[in-house]
Parts: sequence; C-alpha cells; structure tokens
Amino acid sequence: MRGRERPCQGDAVPARPHVRAVVVNYNGGPRTIRAIESLRALEWPHDALEVVLVDNASTDGVADLVRSTRDDVRVIEAGSNLGFGGGCNLGMGDLAGVDLVALVNPDARVQPDWLWRLAERHQADPRLAAACPKILFDAPFLEIELACPTSSFGRGDHRPLGTLVAGARLAGEDVSRRVQFAHGFWGPEPGAPQAGPRQWSAGEALLRVPALAGAGAECRLLLSAVSRREVRLRSGGEQTVLAVDTHPRWHPVTLGGEPVEVINSVGMTVGRDGYAGDRGWLERDRGQWDEPVEVDAWSGAAVLLRAEHLRQVGRFDERLFLYYEDVELSLRARRAGWHHAPVPQAVARHVHSATVVAGSPLHQHFSERNRLVVLASHAPARSVLATIVRFLLVTASYARRDAIAPLLRGARPSWQVVRLRLGALAGFARALPWVLRGRVARWGARKEGARPAAGRAKGGPD
Repeated sequence: MRGRERPCQGDAVPARPHVRAVVVNYNGGPRTIRAIESLRALEWPHDALEVVLVDNASTDGVADLVRSTRDDVRVIEAGSNLGFGGGCNLGMGDLAGVDLVALVNPDARVQPDWLWRLAERHQADPRLAAACPKILFDAPFLEIELACPTSSFGRGDHRPLGTLVAGARLAGEDVSRRVQFAHGFWGPEPGAPQAGPRQWSAGEALLRVPALAGAGAECRLLLSAVSRREVRLRSGGEQTVLAVDTHPRWHPVTLGGEPVEVINSVGMTVGRDGYAGDRGWLERDRGQWDEPVEVDAWSGAAVLLRAEHLRQVGRFDERLFLYYEDVELSLRARRAGWHHAPVPQAVARHVHSATVVAGSPLHQHFSERNRLVVLASHAPARSVLATIVRFLLVTASYARRDAIAPLLRGARPSWQVVRLRLGALAGFARALPWVLRGRVARWGARKEGARPAAGRAKGGPD
C-alpha cells in the first residue's frame, strides 16, 4: 500500500495480504449480524478476505441464518461454549496462507477503512504483533452533571455519599446497563439489580446516558440518598432540581447539550498489580490519544494480528475462558520481542458488556481470577505475593463496609462482593499448578538459552 491509498476491490494492484477475520458468537443475535456485515463491507479485495463465524453453542439461530443467507462467510459450530479464546483459536484454524488475523467481537462493528489502515501499519513494521484501532462506544452520549450535599452512614462506612443512582430510562426504554458513571462515583454497590449497576456519587459527579432521543428528551433516573437532600442536575443548558430521600424513586431529568463520542479503548496498559486498563476509558474523544506510541496490550474487541507472531508465540490460553486472554497473549508476545501499537485513525464501535454485564458475578469472577493468573504467569514472584496480600486486605475492607457496618447500624449485611472475591481467589488457587509449571518451563528454557516453547490452542502457553 502506498501512503494513504485505499485498496479498492477492483484495482489492478499487487496482491494484498490475506486476512482471516473471526467473529465468535454466543447469543449475540442481531449485533452479531451487524458485526459480520461491517466486515463484509470493508474496503478490501474479497478474494483476500475470509470471514469466519464461530458459534459457541448459541440458541439465537445466528449460525443457521448466516449459513443460509451469506455464502461469503464460513460458519463453524463449536458444539459447546469454548469461551472467547477457544472460539477465536477454532476460527483461526491452521493459518496456512494467512498473513493477518482480524478479531472482531460480535457486539462490535468496524468502519469500511478499518482494515486497510491497520494493515498499512503492519506493512510498515515487520515486528508489529498487533495493530489496535480506536474503539469508541457504539453510540454517542449525553452528559448529566450531578451536585448535592454528602453524608455518610458512619460506623464502618465513612464515605461521603451524595446520591445513589440505581437505574435509568430513556424514551420509555430501560438503559440502566448502558449508563456511564464517568467520574465522581464510588464504584458498583453490592446487590445490584439485573438491570444494571448501582453507584453512589461523591457529591459532584458526571453521568452519561446514550443519546437515543436527543437533547430536550426526558430521562428518568432511579435515585435515593442517605437522608433527604436537594440534588441539582445539569445537562447542557437544561437544569433540574430534585428532592431525593431514602426511598428509591424515579425522577425526571431534562436532557440538553450536544452528544459526545466516548472512548472505549485505544490499546491497553498493564499495571504492576496485573490490572489491565483501556487507554482513554470513558473519556470524551478529543483526539488526545491519537499520538503514535507503543502499548502494553490490545483489546480483543477489535484488533488486527500478524499471523507470523501467532505461529511463533502461540494463540490464546483457553484455560482463561473469559477475560484477560488478550492481555496474556500480548504479554507473551512482548516477551518474545514483538510489540503492539494503536492506529487511532482506524475506528471500531463497541457495545460494552453486551454479552456479559460489567459488574455481574460472572464478570467479577473471571476478571479477578484471571488477573491473578496472568500476573502469576508473567510477573516477578515478589509482585505476585504483594498483590495477593493486597487482594486479601481489600476483601477485608469490603467485608467491613458491606457486612459489618450494616450490622452495626441494624441493616441487612451483604456478603456478595466478599464471596465473589474469595471465589475468584479460590479459582486462582486451583489454577496455580499449571501456572507454576509454565514458570518452571520458561525458567528452564531461559537457562538453556532458548526461547520458551509456544503453547497451542488447547494447552495455552507451556
């Protein structure tokens, strides 16, 4: 590719890299169809692009629908739920004749120029393992500023609490799962309903709701407080003043201002405690993450991988099943001398938590367990021990806040978070044998002056 020249399907140009694009479906329904349609609309020669749909034993009928309506998509039925990594490994196949592998979540969609922009970056750097796009949330958002006095429960929970946001409705639709707690909130509270997370503000805070109905529309928020107080909400030029008390009630809020684009990910960073964070997470997109840099890891929501690096370092470790598989593979590749870079001009859109709700028990278990597993696989032993000690101390603080403090004030205790964290720790303990075997194998390989053997699909890294 020359400069910014687009590879059009009818051009008489040299052969393009052969790309295999994989979408793993688990009851994604219409969103999966949209993901596939966005791949088939890419500005790339059709004879150089394979699209593979892997169905992880879904019940939504997507596999049959795609098989009967699209002869340009190969459908593989896994027969059981292999998880994200297992499904991707199955879809990648043997990679014979494949130059680049595109992974796109079933709840994501890519722009027509997405592939050629990422491929161009690969062509410029032969040691680039992953080119990651700028991933925006699926739709723009309208912002709501909240301000109110704070007070605390006391006796074990001295956080300054403003108002508890427990749900949102927009134009009659429940959008609780899509609300963004941008800043000024304390994090998810235990006992969150199926509809979405509950979070306390800390006085001044910023909330976002999807721009489904536009400015001037009425939104309803489910609010309560420690005690009766006045809550001021501002959205653009619209201001709403509410009287909120201890009983959760739906309150009307008038929306205003212009919708804003919000960043999901522009590559990832990995901290010393193993936490992986999306660069730009929940920030308004002002181009602030558009500088060319290297990143620690990439998000599996949408990425373009070099097949050569997969042949060398191995594929996803299927034992992780859900979450952190992309981080683990990223770290393994970096250890082998590869690197990763964002290409912000390539844009994908992602419906965050469409398959697994953020903050749900499933999400919390696998994200915490796998963070510890990946840390123990790649970090120095001292860092692993320090992180486990901190994990236990944080778990104890949740026990004090959610169980002991309510008991002291005569309220019902909640052990939900504590049980989830201890369950994740137990899952980590069960994984320790194969984690330690992997560390010993790598130590032996380094001692002999050889690179670690790359893991294959079923076994992951050895």
